[in-house]
Amino acid sequence: MNVLDHNAKADEKWRDGVMTQMRMSIMLGGRQLCIFEQFCDEGLGAPIHIHAVEEVLEVINGRAEIVLGNESAIVTRNQSVLIPAGMKHGFRNLDKTLLHVRATLAAPIFEASYENRAEISRRWSPA
Repeated sequence: MNVLDHNAKADEKWRDGVMTQMRMSIMLGGRQLCIFEQFCDEGLGAPIHIHAVEEVLEVINGRAEIVLGNESAIVTRNQSVLIPAGMKHGFRNLDKTLLHVRATLAAPIFEASYENRAEISRRWSPA
C-alpha cells in the first residue's frame, strides 16, 4: 500500500495567484486519474482550455464562475460541474477570499490546450 502524505508536499505555482497541489497522477503512482487542488486569489483561476478527457471540477471553499462552452454558472462550496472531454472551460474566483477547488481528470497525465498560447500546455507528465 502506498500512503501519500499530502502535508509534506509543497504547493506549486502554476501562474501568478494560483497555487496547485497535485494529489494523484502518474508521477505519484496513479494509472487512471489525475487529481489536484488549486488555491486561487481574487479574480484568478484557470483560463479557457480543453482536455481530451472528462473532468469534474469541485468547489471546496469559496465561489467561482465556471465557464463551460457558451454557458457560465456560479458554483459554491460543495458543488461540482462535470466537464465533458473536449469541451472548452475555465473558472475564476469571484470573492476576495481564497478559492479552493479540486479537479479530477480521467487520465493519469495532466494535459490541456489553452486558448492563450502563452500558457504551458502540459504538466505532470513523465520525462
